[in-house]
Amino acid sequence: MKSLAFGHPPPTIRFWKRLVREALRVSGSTPLYVFSAQPVAERIAELDKAFADAGFGSALPSVRQWLSCKTQPIPPLLRWWRERGGDIEVVSEFELRAALTEGFPASRILVNGPAKHRWLPQLPLRGLSVNFDSAAELAALLPLAKKLNWRKGLRICTRQEFDPENQKLPTQFGFTPTEALAAIKRMRTSGVEPEMIHFHLRTNVATPKIYADAIAGVARLCRAARLSVRFLDIGGGLPPRHALSRMGEAFDTAWKGSSPTSLATMLKNAAGQFPALEEIWLENGRFVSACSGVLVVRVSDVKERRGVRQLICDGGRTMNALVSNWERHEILPLEARRGPMALTAAFGPTCMAFDQLALRPLPRSLRAGDHLIWMEAGAYHIPWETRFSHGHAAVAWHDERGLRLARERQDFEGWWGIWA
Repeated sequence: MKSLAFGHPPPTIRFWKRLVREALRVSGSTPLYVFSAQPVAERIAELDKAFADAGFGSALPSVRQWLSCKTQPIPPLLRWWRERGGDIEVVSEFELRAALTEGFPASRILVNGPAKHRWLPQLPLRGLSVNFDSAAELAALLPLAKKLNWRKGLRICTRQEFDPENQKLPTQFGFTPTEALAAIKRMRTSGVEPEMIHFHLRTNVATPKIYADAIAGVARLCRAARLSVRFLDIGGGLPPRHALSRMGEAFDTAWKGSSPTSLATMLKNAAGQFPALEEIWLENGRFVSACSGVLVVRVSDVKERRGVRQLICDGGRTMNALVSNWERHEILPLEARRGPMALTAAFGPTCMAFDQLALRPLPRSLRAGDHLIWMEAGAYHIPWETRFSHGHAAVAWHDERGLRLARERQDFEGWWGIWA
């Protein structure tokens, strides 16, 4: 029975197994997330090199990488990023407050997302970068933006954005080109010239052409408005490596195995459409963060029926890995288990048949008490974590200082005691 081709190199597997063993000694419990700064640093360095090799920062505008807070909102990551001089992108009041709590100055914070006028006035910070999302938001926030000297821009709803459940319909975000022309006119009437133009394509952007078409549409808008933007803010995420669709296809197939290089080439060809451009801003949440974490679960029970071996674990899709609903990730036994393979389904502990973490060949010798490592758990797992009949998982963090427990597993009082 053949395994799915996830392609993790042996050093990566050894790295995570070593960290997981150490984290289990520290935490003493599962389910457990283990996150590390090392893969984040490697992905950032890979992107930086691709852009430098393409001439960005010398013959071309420079490139700034913003940490997408929503992708992995955990304090040790934010602290690690801030200590290295990084900038952070937030889309909610809680994320902005988290960035401030972890020491980011307003000048290093980019605020995106819808309906900001409902909460951003409560945090009147000087020097933020803010992309307006609607006419109502612009009307409410423009006086504050002028007073506090915000760096101001507009989010555009490009033709490459669509409702994933109704793909003939657009998303709910940003200005249409017609609305954007009216917004630019209103800003200029108030004595303000937009400095930024922004779009966000979604996660797992399938091809370079999708980016290129969105940029071309935004460039046409800028020419129609006679707008010379200094900053092009490209939201959306390159697909991570080693994650497959539910059909078993790699998300980055069209990027030909080198998405940073392909992205840099596409942007090099597109940069000339913005003559006054100083910087290109990127918010690659999933590509940067997915590989930086794993989920560790413990097998509690084993069943076998209709040719499928079933492992009942203490963590799964419902509580810990909602993304497994549309992605397949590698799942590895921590203990050395060899011998014949069997089609195996790994389930979480909740009372939902939906709660399936993985379905793939695994060693038949796996038994209760063993641990499974579910790879690429660093993107969107913490923000989508649930407490369905159980508490939140423990979290271990690893960086240059070593490994430590960043969050204990939630006990009953933490689960039930929050209620008045």
